[in-house]
Amino acid sequence: MGAFGLQTHIWNNNLKSIILLAGFPMLLLLLTYGLSVGYVGLTQPIDGVGEGLALAAGHLERLWPFALLGAGIWFLIAWAFYQNIIEASVGSRGLTRKEAPELYNLLENLCISRGITTPKLNIIETPALNAFASGISDKSYKVTVTRGLLDALERDELEAVLAHELTHIMNRDVRLLIVAVIFVGIFSFFGELLFRNMFRAGVRVGGHTRSRNGDSRGGGVLILIAIAMIVIAYLLAMVIRFMLSRRREYLADAGAVELTRNPDAMISALKKISGHATVDAPNDIQQMMIENTQPFAGVFATHPPIDKRIEALVSYAGGKR
Repeated sequence: MGAFGLQTHIWNNNLKSIILLAGFPMLLLLLTYGLSVGYVGLTQPIDGVGEGLALAAGHLERLWPFALLGAGIWFLIAWAFYQNIIEASVGSRGLTRKEAPELYNLLENLCISRGITTPKLNIIETPALNAFASGISDKSYKVTVTRGLLDALERDELEAVLAHELTHIMNRDVRLLIVAVIFVGIFSFFGELLFRNMFRAGVRVGGHTRSRNGDSRGGGVLILIAIAMIVIAYLLAMVIRFMLSRRREYLADAGAVELTRNPDAMISALKKISGHATVDAPNDIQQMMIENTQPFAGVFATHPPIDKRIEALVSYAGGKR
């Protein structure tokens, strides 16, 4: 169950980051082609679906360099300001040592025991019980906790939660999630923008999709094809988000036990957090938190159920119920 020193897990996360970087241009081209097909279907006079797809392919040849350039600029901006974006989206702020000296001492002692740089601390003023780590390097790592967590948890339970988040940092889970959040954000933005505008406009199929002879030939079909392509690109981006193994939470729980030598504290913290973890934050940020309850009976859950995490700690780490 040990997570620290599990080099294969770190290698696996690094490999996933590379796969995300490599697969992203393909999804972006699919999205751009889908948008081109939709544009042709809505605005161009065509003589059938084949001609419309060919016209869209011509648009793609001219557009793909700009699409990749725009996505690259998006990625660089998001990469540079991701921490500001995260803090703005959850309403967090820096937590000073004067405000929480015991919390700082707990975090520093854990970091000293592993010889790692101590992350900065942030706080969200909410009664919810949750925490997450963010950052891509030793200089940028931060651990964010909620006010509810500080008020509800005992000292050893807080230590276990901090150890859990430090494990995410050590295992490179944090960097992988940030890469995924940036990539998925691009597809979410364009997908939601397109569908919102289409439904607002009533999807004027056929309004500008008539042939040169005045007959409607394929415009509506092109729009359906475009919607299908965009949906596929969006869903594949979502799959990337959900494919990030839920095993990382088991490993982070195990890392907390390895750091604190106290499985019961981790179990007790998870029990208190369960059912009280909902934070007003975007789904992508919730994915980074210690607990994230998803709808649809957990089909799209990014975290394993807390009961299963407790069971694993009891079975493999010697914890007590």
